[in-house]
Amino acid sequence: MSDPLFPLFLKLTGRRVLVVGAGPVGAGKAAGLVTAGADVTIVAPEICAEAASLSATFVRRAFQESDLDGVWLAVAAAPPEVNRAVLAAGNARQLFVNAVDDPDHASAYAGGVVSRGRATVALSTAGLAPAISGLLREALDDLLPAELDAWVEESIQQRVVWKRDGVPMEQRRGRLLQRLIDLYARRTLDTEAATLDARVSAVLDDAGAAASAMQAGRGFVSLVGAGPGDPALWTVRAAERIAEADIVFYDALADGEALAGRTKAQCFSVGKRAGGRGVCQDTIHGLLIRSASRGKRVVRLKAGDPYVFGRGAEEAVALAEAGIPFEVIPGVSSAIAAAGLAGIPVTHRGVATAFMVVSGHHLEAIEQALSGVRPDGVTLVVMMGLARRQAIVEALVARGWAPEAQAAIVCGAATAAGSVWTGRLEDLAAAPLSGQPGVIVVGEVVGVRGLLARLTTNEQQDSVEVRHGRQ
Repeated sequence: MSDPLFPLFLKLTGRRVLVVGAGPVGAGKAAGLVTAGADVTIVAPEICAEAASLSATFVRRAFQESDLDGVWLAVAAAPPEVNRAVLAAGNARQLFVNAVDDPDHASAYAGGVVSRGRATVALSTAGLAPAISGLLREALDDLLPAELDAWVEESIQQRVVWKRDGVPMEQRRGRLLQRLIDLYARRTLDTEAATLDARVSAVLDDAGAAASAMQAGRGFVSLVGAGPGDPALWTVRAAERIAEADIVFYDALADGEALAGRTKAQCFSVGKRAGGRGVCQDTIHGLLIRSASRGKRVVRLKAGDPYVFGRGAEEAVALAEAGIPFEVIPGVSSAIAAAGLAGIPVTHRGVATAFMVVSGHHLEAIEQALSGVRPDGVTLVVMMGLARRQAIVEALVARGWAPEAQAAIVCGAATAAGSVWTGRLEDLAAAPLSGQPGVIVVGEVVGVRGLLARLTTNEQQDSVEVRHGRQ
């Protein structure tokens, strides 16, 4: 069993390092040391061409013990008997010696190295199995991300912030991990955006498309609301525009398969994902403007209604500023439709005469919206808030909402995978989710769903459930 090793990285800049032997192997080791900034001296009776080209000091003779004077590290790349002499002289001076492919005559072992800027990964088998070290190094090279150096730079910057702000050590790893996830997501989004742009460009540059684009003034954009998901709930005008379109850019919540069966247009997904990740809004603006400028009939198919948390107004402003003609075709907002499909009216005489719709993306925005609202005085509908249920419950209870207030979660309202949970507000955070997008409803109107269930016969209830997509 070999002796255990202590891994260590050396800062050799400006420090003297001796290389004994100047064949191709010794030249390779010397080249790495020069790259590391070491002041390299090469001692050998003969110097090969590769070694002679290096920025080093050359001594053309056999090794002498005095060659180790003033040296920080020695590398022996000579025959075993010479390596043995170098090791003996090094041990006498308490100096580490690396012997290339000669572990018996070494006290230090070089590792297989993978570098990404300031990040260096090395592994060693104590010189006994260099072939496996090489294979592992190649595997690591393929595994490590190309942007690893950028991650190191981010970590350096964050460490300065943590020390300045007094962030406890136990919190730093989690914070760094989130920052790295954001960096990786940003790189992924940039790649996806470039791929999407290339695909759209290929369509716009098609010979037939280019010819039709010459018809001046034909370009037009329709900002279309897709409703809660079921294409059967599209408006008549929405269906007409989709059927007539040349290009459709659709949201993540729109049914891509159903869309393909209702239009001959080129369809591109530009949906955003959880946490706001996905195709950035500026990219979407650019795609709409460029496509319409080439004379295309463009449909921007948005989930729900374009102007209800859909950023449709931003797209309308971008089109107007670019001089692109457009129209807005409203859709049924999921804020109302999801609850309605689940048998929950957002208003009901004697129970609730008003409702409020808020976005769950930012808790501060919810608290600000609720600042002037009497607790339990309105039906509250929270969109895009499933991931923040616990914080939402705490905010409502802190503002006077009763923990036992009725609440519901409606997921995938107009799809076959739809599901509904009802219960108490205080149990909302622990409610099971189906994995589908959904809305939260808080208010006494949730009780209407139970009332309808009690008053409806089983046959009627089955019919209602099938029509609403829940089977």
